[in-house]
Amino acid sequence: MSTTWEQFEGAALSLVRSGAIKDRLTEAYRNHLAQVNAEELPEGLRAEFRACHEALTREQPLRGEDAVRATVRKMSNHEADAIACSVVRLFAAMLRESSREALSALSETAIKDSVIKSAGASVSRHKALKAVPQVTAVPSVPQVIARHAAEA
Repeated sequence: MSTTWEQFEGAALSLVRSGAIKDRLTEAYRNHLAQVNAEELPEGLRAEFRACHEALTREQPLRGEDAVRATVRKMSNHEADAIACSVVRLFAAMLRESSREALSALSETAIKDSVIKSAGASVSRHKALKAVPQVTAVPSVPQVIARHAAEA
């Protein structure tokens, strides 16, 4: 199961491929964004994500199609561009939020190290840091693109 962050990464990569914007937007939603639960997003991003979801599923489908296909079929290229931009902005905002969380966790680690050293505690650094959440580095955009190119 992919994380919310990975789903947004996949959606952004779908949007930057070649092809018609409406096809790329449909693929990004069906293969990635449809699996995202808005409640798993930072609170400040939920409304914009819900607006994207509503904008992509608002039309009644015809026989043999789903709401996303019906909605995208009826939208202009300009509307599709605007929604695609919103998805990319959401992905960037998630990266910024992840970076802030990582920096915060690193700061907590540094503070704990400082307290342990200044107090002259006999607790080993390893034991003290066990309680600190593990921080995973968020890849930069060039790293994501390079990784995707290597997979292709």
